[in-house]
Amino acid sequence: MKEVRHDEILRKLKALENPRNVAGMARYGINPKNALGVPIPVLRNFAKDAGKDHELASKLWSSGIHEARLLAGFVDDPRLVSEAQMESWVSEFDSWDVCDQVCSNLFDKTKIAHDKALEWAGRDEEFVRRAGFVLMATLSVHDKKADDKEFLKFLPLIKKHSTDERNYVKKAVNWALRQIGKRNMRLNAEAVRVARVIAKSGSKSARWIAKDALRELESDAVRKRLKGKSR
Repeated sequence: MKEVRHDEILRKLKALENPRNVAGMARYGINPKNALGVPIPVLRNFAKDAGKDHELASKLWSSGIHEARLLAGFVDDPRLVSEAQMESWVSEFDSWDVCDQVCSNLFDKTKIAHDKALEWAGRDEEFVRRAGFVLMATLSVHDKKADDKEFLKFLPLIKKHSTDERNYVKKAVNWALRQIGKRNMRLNAEAVRVARVIAKSGSKSARWIAKDALRELESDAVRKRLKGKSR
């Protein structure tokens, strides 16, 4: 297998630097620090060429370059990701897109993903807490074998932290609630119940989370799809 040199990848990434794209990223709330403006589809092509490579991922992450860190999440092998690595990377999340891409492409495929979802959601740091709820959302979609009880464990934390007014947190809490509620009929009923409870909260964030989630979870389209799955 051809060795993939991280310095060669970094050189190619830097050659694609696009300040206009960086400005566009910033308008969407993406941290422009150390960003090159290379689009995600281009990064996925890099990842396809590189294949799974744990050592390469580590070197790309260490570069501190925004796109290299996204690429690290694409190419790393979840079987080789340690808890120490997860803690190190999550502590360095400084943009919602890096948080979401790493969680949904790598961390949610590790053996301790469910445990980290619970742990991180309870932490105070904004992007660590977001990572916890992003894991809840993506596990709801990607972990086909998990029992309902694993997702029921997440609902008390969703209820508790629905009052977190920080934008990046509240959107992740909402995402987690909606994805859990779209997994099957039982979880839909539980998610709707929780949403109705937090809708009565005095928190503006909680009311927004509940209203947005109920709009989707009680929709005819979602209910029809879940009834079809249950047959």
